[in-house]
Amino acid sequence: MLSSSDGQRFPVKGSVRQGRALPRYFGYGKGITFYSWTSDQFSQYGSKAVPTTVRDATYVLDEILNNETELPILEHTTDTAGYTELIFALFDLLGLQFSPRIRDLADQQLYRTSSVNLEKYPNLKSHLPGVINTERILKHWDEMLRLAGSLKMGWVTASLIVQKLQAFPRQHPLTRALQEYGRLIKTIHILRWYAEKTHRRRLNRQINKGEALHSLRSHLCYANQGEIREQQDEQLHNQVGCLNLVTNAVIVWNTVYIEKVVQQLKKEEQFPGDEELKHIWPTRHAHINVYGRYHFNRDNVGKKQQLRELRQPGF
Repeated sequence: MLSSSDGQRFPVKGSVRQGRALPRYFGYGKGITFYSWTSDQFSQYGSKAVPTTVRDATYVLDEILNNETELPILEHTTDTAGYTELIFALFDLLGLQFSPRIRDLADQQLYRTSSVNLEKYPNLKSHLPGVINTERILKHWDEMLRLAGSLKMGWVTASLIVQKLQAFPRQHPLTRALQEYGRLIKTIHILRWYAEKTHRRRLNRQINKGEALHSLRSHLCYANQGEIREQQDEQLHNQVGCLNLVTNAVIVWNTVYIEKVVQQLKKEEQFPGDEELKHIWPTRHAHINVYGRYHFNRDNVGKKQQLRELRQPGF
């Protein structure tokens, strides 16, 4: 029910339409971002090729609302690039929990409603300087719900509507109302982040799972020296989908053999325990040979195959 998302940057070669210059990562060249969504069981339930100069927060909701899996995602986390106050508002209106890891959290401004009387809590005055404009939220509440309904029904993609709302030279009234509402939700999230240590650890662990998968994806995306050369959007969509498929295949393969290793260790009475097993992730890739050609027999697809024997240490 918990997932995370993050962007992974790859250099491009040639005139790739979505390629963008970003000297910090690509020097004098250009690159593209493969934005991917990861469940708490390491499966990647979505990937998307996006321009590397667009903030990650624009695309956070896309695969959560439109993925083709049966995962009941209820809570989602990202790093700092994946959040804005607008995204906080949209998540809450959709009945989802947004719990990003925000950099420089101590510098974030906290907000309260005007009905909160801080005279009884003088020590909090300096920590809650912002006041939410509740009238602005109430005035546009029906429009906010209508927008959430359109996203829920799939009538519009989240990234498209977020880009449209932020594209006005002067902020759209609906954008200002959503940001006002998002400030309140963000304040609740920050207070919970400070208050619950187990909550922080759980979210950090989930973000680390996404980072571990980035390492695996970099290992798998070796062709053309790791450069992306597909120029058309359809070709990019196909390439990012194939990388997502192979990544999930490796995760499943590793999981099956880890289970077999655990059974063998238990039989030999050398199993260290479940606590140690928590630190073994199926993202390891040193044993994966990515070179050469692989041939698949369609007649055997879907049939149960016998597993290879485990390698015995010392032999």
